[in-house]
Amino acid sequence: MPIADWIGTIAATLTTASFVPQVLHTLRTKDVSGISLGMYSAFTLGICLWLVYGLLLDAWPIVIANAITEALAICILVMKLRYR
Repeated sequence: MPIADWIGTIAATLTTASFVPQVLHTLRTKDVSGISLGMYSAFTLGICLWLVYGLLLDAWPIVIANAITEALAICILVMKLRYR
């Protein structure tokens, strides 16, 4: 694997994993008061577009990372709407 793919994979792993604590915390506490609906809506749409971009480029580190991040962001967005 080329060095650029390694760097992309490591970056994608770190940025995607950074969402896991927020999802777990929100699942445990059901406290969504500090989460901005507008920000998470825009973020979720942006991640969806990154996912499409990765698919168009056939760039699997981008696709995999953004698919996982999209799932985590959707979890947070759904909890924000559910636990208002």
